[in-house]
Amino acid sequence: MRIALAADHNGIALKSHLADWLTARGHDVDDRGAHDETETVDYPPLCADVGRQVVAGHADRGIVLGGSGQGEAIACNKIRGVRAGLCQDLFSTEISRAHNDSNVLVVAAKIVTPELAEQIAAVWLDTPFKGGRHQRRLDQIAGLERDETVT
Repeated sequence: MRIALAADHNGIALKSHLADWLTARGHDVDDRGAHDETETVDYPPLCADVGRQVVAGHADRGIVLGGSGQGEAIACNKIRGVRAGLCQDLFSTEISRAHNDSNVLVVAAKIVTPELAEQIAAVWLDTPFKGGRHQRRLDQIAGLERDETVT
């Protein structure tokens, strides 16, 4: 799987760890930055870049790492076609894929250990979208992105 990966200054160490872990499992990792932990980096451009890589089909999925992940999730979800899930535990990770078909994973680098990040990534990559009633909801979300009234 092709994975676009990015982090702000808070997530660089975890990004490096996950990049190695993903590569060892046969994934094609595209590290989109940042790379310098000593320089503060604004996360919205990184989130937009990863989201656009996914929406354009240059990456199958994206992973973004930030301190709390809150701002990253908000920024990622501003890109039309991105369904980013902030996941800090295995339950929310599974739901983000099975029910919401998330295509971008956001992880809180100041909260999640490297070992838990691996588990989260594994569940997120391996969990299929269930479809069915959940597809109807994704269609409604897409309608919201088009500024349609959703009922």
